[in-house]
Amino acid sequence: MKKYKTVDLFCGIGGIRKGFELTNGFQNLLSAEIDKYACITYEYLYGENPLNDVTSDEFKEKVKKSNYDVLLAGFPCQSFSIAGDKKGFKDTTRGTLFFHVADIIKETKPKAFLLENVEGLYRHDKGKTFKIIIDTLVKELNYKIVGVDELDNGELKYNAESFLRKTIDFGLPQKRVRTYIVGFSNEIIPQNYQLKPLPLKSKKVIFKNLYDLLEKDVSAKYYLSEQYIKTLEKHKANHKSKGNGFGYKIVNNGDNPIANTILATGGSGKERNLVLQERPEYYGQMFGSKQTPINNQGIRVMTPMEWARLQGFKDYAFVKNGIDTFSFPQTVSETQQYKQLGNSVSIPVIEEIATYIYQTLGEFKNGI
Repeated sequence: MKKYKTVDLFCGIGGIRKGFELTNGFQNLLSAEIDKYACITYEYLYGENPLNDVTSDEFKEKVKKSNYDVLLAGFPCQSFSIAGDKKGFKDTTRGTLFFHVADIIKETKPKAFLLENVEGLYRHDKGKTFKIIIDTLVKELNYKIVGVDELDNGELKYNAESFLRKTIDFGLPQKRVRTYIVGFSNEIIPQNYQLKPLPLKSKKVIFKNLYDLLEKDVSAKYYLSEQYIKTLEKHKANHKSKGNGFGYKIVNNGDNPIANTILATGGSGKERNLVLQERPEYYGQMFGSKQTPINNQGIRVMTPMEWARLQGFKDYAFVKNGIDTFSFPQTVSETQQYKQLGNSVSIPVIEEIATYIYQTLGEFKNGI
């Protein structure tokens, strides 16, 4: 089986890389990440330190020397200023991290790319941000984007459904929606070839619902204090009166419980995904730094390993010969673990997109 080479920008703890590797059709050559703790976890998982700065000329030179095929980038979302003399992407995107991704694509001309971002990218700045990204990729860098049609007058036509995919449709019980932009170089697309849409779902069911992935025996440290629950209830009541449903939520109830999107912030991400799991022996206990006793309702936060299951890291992507090898290095705090998982991708979604890219490149080669 031919393996295409990948370069992984803003790689975090390597979720996108892992999704591509699971297809057995891709091999990673080079990665870039500047967060110190993410680099520690990445090196622990892959045996390589990805410490590189995407914005540096030194790193861009490394990419130029890499004979690679597919660029991967989960780049952060930023506003663009539309200014100057309309000199193209250098003028409209300079100062943003997307500029550096576009620059690397322009200089190295990969066969294909996957850009991943938050759900809100499509609507960001009233759609201007997304328009600049698509215009740059299509008109300046000469790529065909999945889900984008070019009209006779040169206008680009597309809708949100072409780019947004839900984690829940790919075998994991999480209400996470992300933007996925996939492009192929016009130089390698056969004439009259019509790109198929990105996959909408997977046949795999990794965890049917939250009951499938919750741990049975959880330390008292994950249980909320009585006082903290009162604070959350008060906060929720205040927000409700303003017509805003923000607040804590217990997610493991009903026949088919699904988690809310886990967030990189850790704090509010945890409160949106509280679990009810009765442990009477903990009730009223003082634990660690909690100033008041543990609540007597059995309310706790999810553990980092439960979050790791919600993203497909634990008990899926790192299973070798029936043994799960996923864990975090001991030097990475739980605060960082929550942040890294919230920042990462749902691996099974990436795996399906990687399969789509692999098959599409194969069709180009065979002249289909």
